[in-house]
Amino acid sequence: MSEFEAVLRSKVTEAEQTLHQAREAGHDYEIHLHGARIRDLLDLASRHGIDTTRWIDPALLENSGLGR
Repeated sequence: MSEFEAVLRSKVTEAEQTLHQAREAGHDYEIHLHGARIRDLLDLASRHGIDTTRWIDPALLENSGLGR
C-alpha cells in the first residue's frame, strides 16, 4: 500500500467515525457533510486507481443520502 493510499484510507476511517458520532447526536446536516467527505475521498481514490470496495460499507453512504 502506497503512502497516498494509506493517508486516504485513514481519512475515510476518520470521516466514518465522525459520521457515526453525528448519527448518534442526531445532527442531520453533519451526517450529510461527513457522508459527502467520505464520497469525495472514495472518488479521489478511484481516480488514482485505488480499489476501495472494502473500505466502507456502502449502506453507510446510502443512509446518508449519498449512495455510491
